[in-house]
Amino acid sequence: MPGDTAADTAADTLEELSGWQRELREQFPIITGHPDLVYLDSAATSQKPRAVLGAVSEYLTTSNANAGRGAYPWANRTTAMVERARRRVGEFLGDTGREGSGVHFTSGTTEGLRSVARDWLTGLLADGDEILVPFADHRANLEPWLEAQRLLRRQGVTVRLRGLPYQEVSGDYDHRALAAAAGPRTRFAAVTHVHHVYGGDMDVRRVREAVGPDVPICLDAAQSVGHLPVSVRDLDVDFVVFSGHKALALPGTGAVWARDTRGPEFRPGGWQGTPNTAGIAALAAALDWLDAAGTDRIARWTTALTARLTDRLRHLAPYEILGCQASLPAGSAVRRRHGIVTFRHRDIPSDDLGFILFSHGFMVRADSLCQAGAGDREGSVRVSLHVYNTAEEVDRLLTLLESLQ
Repeated sequence: MPGDTAADTAADTLEELSGWQRELREQFPIITGHPDLVYLDSAATSQKPRAVLGAVSEYLTTSNANAGRGAYPWANRTTAMVERARRRVGEFLGDTGREGSGVHFTSGTTEGLRSVARDWLTGLLADGDEILVPFADHRANLEPWLEAQRLLRRQGVTVRLRGLPYQEVSGDYDHRALAAAAGPRTRFAAVTHVHHVYGGDMDVRRVREAVGPDVPICLDAAQSVGHLPVSVRDLDVDFVVFSGHKALALPGTGAVWARDTRGPEFRPGGWQGTPNTAGIAALAAALDWLDAAGTDRIARWTTALTARLTDRLRHLAPYEILGCQASLPAGSAVRRRHGIVTFRHRDIPSDDLGFILFSHGFMVRADSLCQAGAGDREGSVRVSLHVYNTAEEVDRLLTLLESLQ
């Protein structure tokens, strides 16, 4: 990614992009309308720029109708809007359209992953097959594969779920151990693009190297789409699943991009009812906004803010920052945290720390973060940043955290 080198320090990047960022920040009414509050929970849901809010209002006041049902102008315009949005998702993900692929709208990442598991994967597997799944990523990228295993078991088909290996300290996939995890009966792999706790790029290309050229890979891109460039050409995956609400659009909308070359065509099962047309209009507008802003610059900005936070927080004795320790210095050559910093205080429980931070105007996530395998006693505080956050907000947070030593 441009700028993601030790030479391009966090301070240099923040200074270079400061004018650009100020202009974008002004486009988020909820941010500018609450100057005393600092929103640091964008990994849970992102805020919405004025262009997205305007697109929804325009659609609802000029063309609101059902898609694919009706021959009158409003219905026709809605149907055309949904199809344009479908093409827009493919373009945003770098799909050149040269090979068979499709985009299917869902309510979000969780439903999209469940649809891949139920409607596509179960028909592909035979007795004795194996699939690779993440046992320490978001639960939404584990539960669907467990559900598929249960469905097949009821049909008398035994499928083994093998856990992706992890590096103990960093939380990254252990790519050296991946080759041993993948075997001759491996038929599928479910992976995460950016980890929702550690903020690290999970290096999907290395997973492809381990499983070989013929195994389909499903990518949970909930924390990458809308935060950094995502190219299906470069990643060589078969499914990209993401949520609109984490990519500046409305809740209740997401998409599954399916390549349809390693296995049968992906078709969601069951009768397809009324789509979330307002949400789809918002998603198309959000992707237009992100393209205009530049996801490469958004990624540089949030990575620089993250480095500014970790560079100082790592020196505060009561705090333990989770994930790759080599990525903490601002000038680290392996700085790969994309806007997410998760930590614990040695003496203050995480839920209490979350309340303390909000009492000073900081909105963060403080619990087990829906991480698969994590119990209630393993809570942590997560700070997640987006383009509307500033260096001054990070500095204010650090000043407060320092006072709690």
